[in-house]
Amino acid sequence: MSIDISQFHDVFFEESFEGLDAMESGLLNLDVGAADVEAINTIFRAAHSIKGGAGTFGFMPISNFTHVMETLLDEMRNGQREVSSESTNLLLDAVDVLREMLTATQQDVASDDVRIAKVRGQLESMLAEGSKTDGNDTSEIAEISQQVTQSSTVIVGWKIDFRPHPHMLQMGNDPVRMFRELETLGTLVVTVDDSRLPLFSDLEPEDSYLSWQIELRGDIAEADVVEIFEWVDEDCDLVIESITEEAEIDVAVEEIEAEVVSEPEASTAAVEPSKRSAKSAPPPAAAASIRVGTDKIDSLVNLVGELVITQSMLNQIGDNFTADMLPQLKDGLDQLERNTREMQEGIMRIRMMPISFAFNRFPRLVHDMTDQMGKKVTLKLVGEQTELDKTVMEKISDPLVHLVRNSLDHGLETPEVRLAAGKDETGTLELKAFHQGGNIVIEIMDDGAGLNEDKIFSKAVEKGLVKESDVLSPEKIHELVFLPGFSTADVVTDVSGRGVGMDVVRKNISSLGGTVEVVSNRGVGSTFTIRLPLTLAIMDGQTIRVADENYIIPLISIIETVEIKSSDELKQVSGKGELYRLRDDYIPIIRLYDIFKIKPKITDLEEGLLVVVEGEGQKVGLFIDDLLGQQQVVIKSLETNYRKVTGLSGATILGDGTVALILDVPGLMALYRDPSLAKMLLIDDDAA
Repeated sequence: MSIDISQFHDVFFEESFEGLDAMESGLLNLDVGAADVEAINTIFRAAHSIKGGAGTFGFMPISNFTHVMETLLDEMRNGQREVSSESTNLLLDAVDVLREMLTATQQDVASDDVRIAKVRGQLESMLAEGSKTDGNDTSEIAEISQQVTQSSTVIVGWKIDFRPHPHMLQMGNDPVRMFRELETLGTLVVTVDDSRLPLFSDLEPEDSYLSWQIELRGDIAEADVVEIFEWVDEDCDLVIESITEEAEIDVAVEEIEAEVVSEPEASTAAVEPSKRSAKSAPPPAAAASIRVGTDKIDSLVNLVGELVITQSMLNQIGDNFTADMLPQLKDGLDQLERNTREMQEGIMRIRMMPISFAFNRFPRLVHDMTDQMGKKVTLKLVGEQTELDKTVMEKISDPLVHLVRNSLDHGLETPEVRLAAGKDETGTLELKAFHQGGNIVIEIMDDGAGLNEDKIFSKAVEKGLVKESDVLSPEKIHELVFLPGFSTADVVTDVSGRGVGMDVVRKNISSLGGTVEVVSNRGVGSTFTIRLPLTLAIMDGQTIRVADENYIIPLISIIETVEIKSSDELKQVSGKGELYRLRDDYIPIIRLYDIFKIKPKITDLEEGLLVVVEGEGQKVGLFIDDLLGQQQVVIKSLETNYRKVTGLSGATILGDGTVALILDVPGLMALYRDPSLAKMLLIDDDAA
């Protein structure tokens, strides 16, 4: 039977990327000097797994590249090489290259052969330069010389008795691939033993019945043979014995010395050129699978059982229903509601992932940027096991990177500046995640210089964002950093200064139904706080009515609902429309029936209600006819099923079967500022 091994590729890539993350984390935590054996072993095992998996699937460039990394790591764990900043940084570069190679292979695109060859060459040079034989240590040569003079029996190969267990093939292991690997080591002769083959009628297609006697000849280390069978160690009976021969040995010590000195160069394989070339591999695609704990699956199975029982009870009531059975019917419906809610929560938990998947990229980012900028920073990660929806996780990564880079570049000072200010020369950057209500809160805190209000205000005046005569509170000045094109950097670098960061952060977070705020104290530090819904699939919403239509406003966007009692609370501003005085501030009024071009039933502001909502740091009042109630709604994407519609983030089906559109508050604000965008609405003439 032939097994399509490509079905296991996705698992290999997923586990390999996880292994790279483990390698990167381990390398960043290594101390210079004597190696921490356990830490090196963890890194080595990850590299070894990637190498073995790549070899099994025939991805030989990846396997060969990882082999060189593995050799360097092996010297570290055996005490032959001390950990240095140079070796750690080179191995981190190699991890980056390996990640690019895996991504290119996964997506079947070209890899950067020049970069691969460069880093591999650096690894091989470090291996050659670090050889023990480069100095005056002659212990290895003396040991070999002693062996030569004392023995005339040499190992010329290996005899291998390989007997797979019946289930081995079901584990995705293919003996043919093992034989191919053995053949690369020396001369191979394989004899098959089919004595365990049953009658055809008793044959199980997925079981293994064959065994093999293998003779492998050549100058081959036993460890290289054992390594090939490592993946099936627990799935077979394996015996490896040496093949020895008597021989006359007359080799000069000088020749042995030459072999030992040249061994590092001889052991390195040439870079296998790719048939394609490209400047760089694209970023990895979003993961298409999630690892789910068995406890979550077991919980769902139990809930399905409860649901079946409830369904059976309701069917029984329905078959013999009488008026006096109404209490039983009500109890059954209540139980069905509980089961459905628990099922919903259980299914949503399956999509939940710890935020460590997003946080794990920052130790490397901080390491590289602080080296580049000459700063000293300690990174603290708190609440790494806090869970949120996989989709939210994927979309929050880029905004988090912007905020972390911003803190490292603008917030935290150089050691000299910190010491002059009476601070510790090493700054602290903390990422913290926790649940609050139905949301997840992520805080990015630093103990740097804080926001410079004077500089921010002068830059805003220079760019025409505010007038020099304007009097703004520190909080209002802090909000200016989120305006498009705003930057206080004096020099444009690859880190910052182009003014395309913070406005994108707020826009991306708003698109997830979240908010971002900043609190800063001059000379003490800054805290950026992100609030996001736990999931994008279900949300808490407020149902409203405008004329004959029902809409949903995300509850997270609503600040309060007010009645307009007097026209004195209103103000008409030429070119800006109607404003409502909310305590000490005036907020714009958006008449939803105008936005959505529907015939109104109420036009007098004093007869309706004003829902005060916030988006992108600004407040507006949405004029509606009435509030209908709060409920959890399942979000259906308009963009997927129709097209992107400004002012609307999706749709949902209400309990009575009708469809209600979900309002996008930032989009409504954009429509208010630029009415020409209204042509993109669902109810425009083209769509009709």
